[in-house]
Amino acid sequence: MYKFALFCHKYIQVMCVLLMQERQVVYSLNQQVLRTDASGMPLEWIDFKEAVRIYHLGQVAYTCGVPLYQIHGGHNAITGLRSIIEINSIVATHGDSHAVLKARAHYVPPLNNQTLFSRDLHLCLYCGTQFAARGLSRDHIMPLSAGGADGWNNVVTACKRCNNHKAGRTPEQAGLELLAVPFTPTHAEYIYLQGRRILADQMSFLLAHFPRSSPLHKRLSRLI
Repeated sequence: MYKFALFCHKYIQVMCVLLMQERQVVYSLNQQVLRTDASGMPLEWIDFKEAVRIYHLGQVAYTCGVPLYQIHGGHNAITGLRSIIEINSIVATHGDSHAVLKARAHYVPPLNNQTLFSRDLHLCLYCGTQFAARGLSRDHIMPLSAGGADGWNNVVTACKRCNNHKAGRTPEQAGLELLAVPFTPTHAEYIYLQGRRILADQMSFLLAHFPRSSPLHKRLSRLI
């Protein structure tokens, strides 16, 4: 167990060095920070306020990636020096054992339309057209009326026109072809699907936690 923990620590250190080599730029305070546990397991996205809080509480184990922004605090009454917190794009924290549970094979993240549409790249999986979120809907491959489940493996993104045409039928009954097989994302994949304006270093970090067989590898390659 000790050797495995030491290996994880060294692996994370090497990854951090590589990620820090990215060119430094100035980022908006709206840029999300990727929070992980001390072993490097992705936990969640946090804003700069939450990042400052965990720095202040001493919960930061180490940081990775590019510096995002500097937060300036008050001046020390004795030294006159002003406190400055530099926040990186990836922050590892102590004491989040719930990540171990989320890493297990049977973990099922909550289903919502935002992450469903992200999983399917905002494409209608019947006609293949890409839409903004307002033009999309959740379709149940096996209709709810026929006993289908409202779960990841039975839902796909569909444009409203295709969904209305399919109605309460299966794709075969409606004469539609499913362009991709639905799947349940792992916790790391779910974190990615929740992200907004994900930076290159954050994306590299998350990809390292995707299963090799993840359909997202092929889907994301279309965006490169």
